[in-house]
Amino acid sequence: MAALGGFLTSAAGIVACAPDESAISAPCGKSAVEIGSRPQLFLDDWLIDSLHGLQLELQRPRIAEIVLAKDRPWEDDTMYDPVVIREGPRFRMWYRTNLSTAPYYTGYAESGDGIHWTKPSLGLITFRGSKENNLVWETGADRSRGCALCVFKDDNPAAPQAERYKAIGAAGQHCDAILGMVSPDGLRWRLVQREPIIPTPSSGGERGIHFDSHNIAFWDAARKQYVAYLRGWKDHLRSIRRSVSADFRHWSAPEFIDLGGGPAEHLYKNAATVYYRRPDIYLMFPKRFLEQRQWDPRWPGPGISDIVFMSSRDGIHWDRRFREAFIRPGTDSLNWHERAIEVGPGLVPTGPGEMSLYMFEHYHTDSVRIRRCVLREDGLVALHAGAAEGEMSTRPLICRGNGLELNLATSAAGSVRVEIEDPAGKPVPGFELAHCREIYGDQPARLVRWGDRADVAQCVGKAVRLRFVLRDADLFSFRFAP
Repeated sequence: MAALGGFLTSAAGIVACAPDESAISAPCGKSAVEIGSRPQLFLDDWLIDSLHGLQLELQRPRIAEIVLAKDRPWEDDTMYDPVVIREGPRFRMWYRTNLSTAPYYTGYAESGDGIHWTKPSLGLITFRGSKENNLVWETGADRSRGCALCVFKDDNPAAPQAERYKAIGAAGQHCDAILGMVSPDGLRWRLVQREPIIPTPSSGGERGIHFDSHNIAFWDAARKQYVAYLRGWKDHLRSIRRSVSADFRHWSAPEFIDLGGGPAEHLYKNAATVYYRRPDIYLMFPKRFLEQRQWDPRWPGPGISDIVFMSSRDGIHWDRRFREAFIRPGTDSLNWHERAIEVGPGLVPTGPGEMSLYMFEHYHTDSVRIRRCVLREDGLVALHAGAAEGEMSTRPLICRGNGLELNLATSAAGSVRVEIEDPAGKPVPGFELAHCREIYGDQPARLVRWGDRADVAQCVGKAVRLRFVLRDADLFSFRFAP
């Protein structure tokens, strides 16, 4: 076979957006981009140069088993706001236990597999004269210590061990400000300071409510800063604001995120999270609230809710192209009232090729509980082909791996084929579409072969385009494997 160097342009000959994709916030004229060996998802059109006969199709999770239910005296029908993280073989969850009567508490649960959970007796917080409970935080009767905590593990290398876990919570009668909490282990907490880390904003508080929600915070390792997504009001609609910090103590003034065009909707309980396989990509699973609808006339208040999906490559501009629901209320009548369902932050791997979200349902009923929602790994959006063949070509990519892996699913009659091209769209000899073995099946890491060859090492450091041809198939992601 002819040497690939005669058909590929070196990386130095292409204007790349940045030396590392994690630093790229938006396409820059579809020029060549360094993708390394990380998985590339089809969340938006950032990778796509041309698309014919295919579409980006939002995937929906499988609603799985109940993992936690209200069964303790300190839990009431407003048990809500779950946060789940995975630490090695252990899964950890923090959740709001009650809101009907102050003081309000944060509870804790653990699991070895993300499916079977326990509420350990921790001996930390006194409830009705006893510390035999799973409580880790108590707000005070006046919410002065903050409630509806969002906990995260701080992977900032500069963070001291005594502050390895952090949390934020809303405080005050009208949730006027955000307090910060720190902990060495996620169980024993203290306020980082008595004053709010994010004070009452000068705007975004229509109806006199500022942070009355589950406000989310985390460490953004790709951009080396703390980020918070907060409730706000904009044009009489619930919306989402963003604030950043270098030290967790001093935060920027909250500003509304950019949701692009489209119909205005009530969005809150935003459930923002960093995708664990691509820490430079943000995901969000907000609750969409339709306050004028009422499905059950017996319910005391109007409004119904579902869950939507959006993504961002910079945390400021959010892609909201999928207007349909990500999670519907379903056939369960107790999910067809205001605020009945909510997804919490924390998309975590729970098995080979599998990841899970956790949602509350049956809010304001005695059967309020948490369910697991299951997705294929990288299976948020698919490049989808129906029975007719379609194709997609990428922008020029600079790879750092020796083999091309696909996460795909086809029908028995479907297929995926790939051609490697130079930046001008000319097929690289030996990697033409005609030489690609037809791929069919359902696999999270299928290696592409052209004849008997899977090695694409000669492409490393060079700019190439990938041309995908699909028929009755879904392609969830690809990567150049190391």
